[in-house]
Amino acid sequence: MVVYELYIHDGIKKEDELIGILPERRKDPNRITKESVLNWGRTVLCDGANKNNLIIKQLRIDDTTNQIFEVIRISTSS
Repeated sequence: MVVYELYIHDGIKKEDELIGILPERRKDPNRITKESVLNWGRTVLCDGANKNNLIIKQLRIDDTTNQIFEVIRISTSS
């Protein structure tokens, strides 16, 4: 199973704050792009949030052992 964790970096606290978790449900892996994942993150945040500090971690959860592996990290910060 693949899930995405959405974080926003808080410059004042100097840490990342977990905003939400999304399980991947698309069956066609060709539809899963960096841009589509970032669009989900931008949609989750309200208009007042700084969307330039998004961090999304793609995690894979092993169905047998339930171990969690970080696959990729996507960031919008410059």
